[in-house]
Amino acid sequence: MMSKAEATVLINHAVGLHARPSVKFTKLAKTFPARIEMALAPDGPWIDAKSIVKVMAAKAPKGTELHLRAEGEHARQAIEALVALVERDFDESDVHAQSA
Repeated sequence: MMSKAEATVLINHAVGLHARPSVKFTKLAKTFPARIEMALAPDGPWIDAKSIVKVMAAKAPKGTELHLRAEGEHARQAIEALVALVERDFDESDVHAQSA
């Protein structure tokens, strides 16, 4: 039986899902064997969350709800890890605090 998981998370990063956050997001997604997709609306369009080009092209600004879904091996773990990354501000909160 194929494992499936879905989640929605709010982007609070100052510049949204821009270059550095997109790289971190796709690198993490690639560590899971599941097929992982993201969208800026519940109905899509859905894009490959492992594609840096597609993720950056989405241009998701701060305040955007990011819809995630995964299917396959470790789908739930993949979604939980990606949601946690977004909720941790892509691990960049300290960088912005120091430069402010």
